[in-house]
Amino acid sequence: MVIKVFLASSSGSTAIKKKQQDVLGFLEALKVDYAPLDIACNEDNRMWMRENVPVEKKPTNGIPLPPQIFNEESYCGDYETFFDAKEDNAVYAFLGLPPPPGSKEAKEAEKAFILENGPVKNGTVENETVESETVENGTDDAEDEENLEAEEVEEENLDDDSLKREVPMDFNGDEHTHEVGGETGEEAAEEAAEEDAATEEKVAKEEEEAVKDTEEAAEDTKAPVKQEEAQEEVEDDEAKGEDDQPVSEGEEDLGSEEEEELRQLEQEEEDE
Repeated sequence: MVIKVFLASSSGSTAIKKKQQDVLGFLEALKVDYAPLDIACNEDNRMWMRENVPVEKKPTNGIPLPPQIFNEESYCGDYETFFDAKEDNAVYAFLGLPPPPGSKEAKEAEKAFILENGPVKNGTVENETVESETVENGTDDAEDEENLEAEEVEEENLDDDSLKREVPMDFNGDEHTHEVGGETGEEAAEEAAEEDAATEEKVAKEEEEAVKDTEEAAEDTKAPVKQEEAQEEVEDDEAKGEDDQPVSEGEEDLGSEEEEELRQLEQEEEDE
């Protein structure tokens, strides 16, 4: 892109000559390539300049005065707008050229871009709130305080959610997770010890009840056995009582006669 500066080399106006020298000298100081086009010696240059200056930028008589500045076919402005851009450190923007890296205008443009779009990181724009020295209305400090308070609240919520401790599995296989909100390590340890003691007490009671149930079952089993033993003892006593009863004289004589008959039979068998 070539910057075109339309000027009058043979102008009788000292003010116009001074303005032309000011523009050309500043462009040379910035090392900007430009092409001076004389309208005094070249009618085509004068006609092209008058035709391409926007109507709203022309003076009342309709004839624009030099210097007039163009970027190729695009109109940049006259001396007044050039001077304002120089005062605002925005000459490159006025000329439609990218400012060189490290220049004051480049830094100002970067600040303006960051304020509008957020900081640039790795070639991408991040939407973040950026502090700027150019902001003077005092709203930045308030926004920073609000953001800081919001971050603190968010961190507290994260801490509350993350303060969880795992309790070992109890004897019925269930795993319990208790939330601890703002408790110290000692309080958590005490609660864990109390829960362990309660669990042990519960297990001891269950074992005691199991032993008791076993003993009752054993007693229920022994009761019929004892009854059977008592019945057998009673029957034995009755049988023993019958054996111990005295024999009458008639029964003794009957027994003696039977014995005598048996002896006689045995004697007869022996004689035969």
